[in-house]
Amino acid sequence: MNPTGVCTWLWVSPFTDEDAHLAAHAKELGADVLELCIEDTSHVTAEAVLAAAEGIDIAFSVCGAFGPERDLSHEDPRIRRLGMDYLEFLIDLAAGIGAPNVVGPMYSAVGKARMLSADEREEQRGWAVESLREAADYAGAKGVHLAVEPLNRFETDLVNTAEQALELCDRIDRDNVGLLLDTFHMNIEEKSVPDAIRLAGDKLLHVHACENDRGTPGTGHVAWPEVFRALHDVGYEGQLVMESFTPAVQEIAKAVSMWRPLDATGDEFARKGLDFVRAGVQAAAAPAATV
Repeated sequence: MNPTGVCTWLWVSPFTDEDAHLAAHAKELGADVLELCIEDTSHVTAEAVLAAAEGIDIAFSVCGAFGPERDLSHEDPRIRRLGMDYLEFLIDLAAGIGAPNVVGPMYSAVGKARMLSADEREEQRGWAVESLREAADYAGAKGVHLAVEPLNRFETDLVNTAEQALELCDRIDRDNVGLLLDTFHMNIEEKSVPDAIRLAGDKLLHVHACENDRGTPGTGHVAWPEVFRALHDVGYEGQLVMESFTPAVQEIAKAVSMWRPLDATGDEFARKGLDFVRAGVQAAAAPAATV
């Protein structure tokens, strides 16, 4: 059974040491994993997270928030360096709390969507490859993997599909770099979500189980039986994390265009979503499972 979890953006932004109690809260709601979404690095320490999780059987993942000052494919080396400093912080945090992966669209700044020539876009990809190769070496020394996330066309112009993410990983050429696939973005960009999952295969390191409207999984039109079957087919044993955002979290809500409330409170979203995802994974693993 895949470890199944929720992200801190369901409740707070930015996550700080004072919010570390969410580890116990997420566990009470039924989560195996709490994904820490890190925006402000100055108020988060591994020590506080570990202290809050002491005696609680819960795992972690670490998700980045890549804004304009954290752009690893920027033409300005100073901006790329700021992005690297931030990513190294996330890697250190992951290593400090035992999280296997740092995840997110770390190749660029979210919201950077421009009409570029093929040569200009290739130049950006080259900077992303150079930066992420350095980050991968840093992460590898600490036993941490990097899971690169394709985003939909409205949030990035660089990596929109599993195929493009795999090409980026091939160019980075490090064993500890793979993919995060998010069903919200895949629902927009992929011709076939299950085929994209199968294409990722053993390069799939992390999954965001998100409904088409970012609401509670199982309440929209994502073809979940096909998703869970594809994950079973590729032998995916990693974390399944539900990512969504309350509009009360204003900065992030604006970035992802959350203009109306979720279909449930954070707690209700977590309870119902966790039950739905676990049931889907179990059904896909059953011998008589069909899609």
